Amino acid sequence: GGSACVEPCSAGADAGLTQWVSDEVVKSDRPEITAADVVVAGGRGLKNGENFEMLYKLADKVNGAVGASRAAVDAGYVPNDMQIGQTGKVCAPNLYVAVGISGAIQHLAGMKDSKCIVSINKDPEAPIFQVSDYGLEADLFNAVPELTEKI
Repeated sequence: GGSACVEPCSAGADAGLTQWVSDEVVKSDRPEITAADVVVAGGRGLKNGENFEMLYKLADKVNGAVGASRAAVDAGYVPNDMQIGQTGKVCAPNLYVAVGISGAIQHLAGMKDSKCIVSINKDPEAPIFQVSDYGLEADLFNAVPELTEKI
């Protein structure tokens, strides 16, 4: 330790400028994105929040977490606690399934350490394919339900 002196002091009077409103904790039966062995993530290619239901069904079959790209979060498809990437959560699961995600560098920052990356995208030029171990160039609206059914 140093020689600095420690003196007790009291907090100032409450100025009444702030107040505690609430503490909201998201409850889920699925694993947390940052700790899951399998993560199924969706992007703008899903077109709306209702279509994330097919990802939930796939994730439930493999006991996985569901995440999203910033584009999907910004579009209002899913809440921001599902965002994976530079401004979201970072994960390194054994299996990462990217569905309808282009592969922007900000998203890759959140999942690039995944052991096996599988991508489903109808755009053969999507950057996500460059970091994928397996890529399926297909319409996700056909591929994901078929994959879910066969698991």
